[in-house]
Amino acid sequence: MLNIPNPTTEQGKIIFDLWQGSWVAAWAVGAVVWGLILWAAIAYRRRSDTAPPQTRYNLPIEALYTVAPLIVIAVLFAFTARDQNEILKVTNDQKERINVVGFRWNWTFNYLDENVYDTGSPVQLPTLYLPVDQKVKFTLTSPDVIHSFWVPDFLFKMDVIPGKANQFELTPTKLGTYAGRCAELCGVGHSRMLFQVKVVSEADFQAHIANLSSIGQVGLLETGRVLDAVKGDTQGRTTIGGSS
Repeated sequence: MLNIPNPTTEQGKIIFDLWQGSWVAAWAVGAVVWGLILWAAIAYRRRSDTAPPQTRYNLPIEALYTVAPLIVIAVLFAFTARDQNEILKVTNDQKERINVVGFRWNWTFNYLDENVYDTGSPVQLPTLYLPVDQKVKFTLTSPDVIHSFWVPDFLFKMDVIPGKANQFELTPTKLGTYAGRCAELCGVGHSRMLFQVKVVSEADFQAHIANLSSIGQVGLLETGRVLDAVKGDTQGRTTIGGSS
């Protein structure tokens, strides 16, 4: 609705409601402005060659068009700040922890609680598995340049910044496969930084984790140095593309 996907996470519903509320406010302000324009055009249309009386320094009107926009902006700011704080709140009561590593030009997903990882290539897209209806805590890290983790159907994205571990939590609520991509221009391979997200049942999630373990993808896959925020989360490590 209104050019935004239906939310597929609990947190996405907050963004969805804020987006719709902003449109309602915009249409309300637009209706008032258009109404005043039409009223002025009709009420003060030119009836003769004589110019209408000129009015200067109408303080009530000037105060109105100064104060009214400030009120609108203040209300929108208050709702946005409230929802932003709720979306970015990290309560650490999650069921699953995942370290997302964005690197030139691909993605690695480290399942910290199970001590396994998954990655891909430009030929075979990496796939992130998430259990439905379970809160997941994400830690975003990069060993090289700024990337951005974006899943449009989640109505959420966050930058992946070298030297900084950004974190957020979300709870997927709908089974399905969703497209993800890097939303920050990061170099010549930016357009190839694509991935998939599969929201599956708990049984299918555990089956995927077991498969990663059985094919030897055990430990924390690094593509450069490890941030301190992630170092203590797992014991086994595999290093590629740089030194830790």
